[in-house]
Amino acid sequence: MLSKIIRLVVTAAIFVWSILQFADGEIGNGIALLFPAAIVLFTYFKNERILLALYHMRKNDVSKAEKALAGIRTPEKSLVKSQLAYYYLLMGMIESQRKVGKAETLLKKALNTGLRLDQDKALAKLNLAGIALTKRRKKEAQILLTEVKKLDSKGVLNEQTKYIKQQMKRI
Repeated sequence: MLSKIIRLVVTAAIFVWSILQFADGEIGNGIALLFPAAIVLFTYFKNERILLALYHMRKNDVSKAEKALAGIRTPEKSLVKSQLAYYYLLMGMIESQRKVGKAETLLKKALNTGLRLDQDKALAKLNLAGIALTKRRKKEAQILLTEVKKLDSKGVLNEQTKYIKQQMKRI
């Protein structure tokens, strides 16, 4: 909570300083100060640790992604609602390689907290379908896969969806 407040206070202070520079006729300084204010405000909405973890997950470096997320001490207090949803999504994807039960609860939390993009919702549901399949809940996995197909308009997850369907035939 304190981190969010500090970011807003710093943004406001830089913005006020920028306005004072405009009032003094120092237009170049005023414009130059708007950029740091925008950057600090951007970090309010997009947590840098989550962005770093997303980068590492795309590079398939799960240990570095986990380390980046471990730096967020109290996610419920220090993250905005949308950031919290992506925190749960990333932690669920990391935990899915270890404890399936914990991963399932984290992914459901991510969906309930509110992932913004349909592609991210599809990714969470695809992981949930895989978890349901490992727990031999074929019907639930099938329902989740149909939802994934609806949400994945660009067809990015087609290959993974086909793989899970092939695994379903074996059960």
